[in-house]
Amino acid sequence: MITFDKLWVTMKEKGVSTYMLREKCGIDSKTVRRLRANENIETKTIEKLCAALDCDISDIMEYRKE
Repeated sequence: MITFDKLWVTMKEKGVSTYMLREKCGIDSKTVRRLRANENIETKTIEKLCAALDCDISDIMEYRKE
């Protein structure tokens, strides 16, 4: 299972809110809900997140065995 728990930690460390994410990289509220629920998102969204937060993929997501 892919989880985005690290995303929220990284956002907090960098002082970025979900509002800023939506405004800074064009991620809509539906996608934010999907991230919170650890649901599938497009790879272009992951790219946008990494660019907006200036981080690596491992800073926003991880794989956990179910």
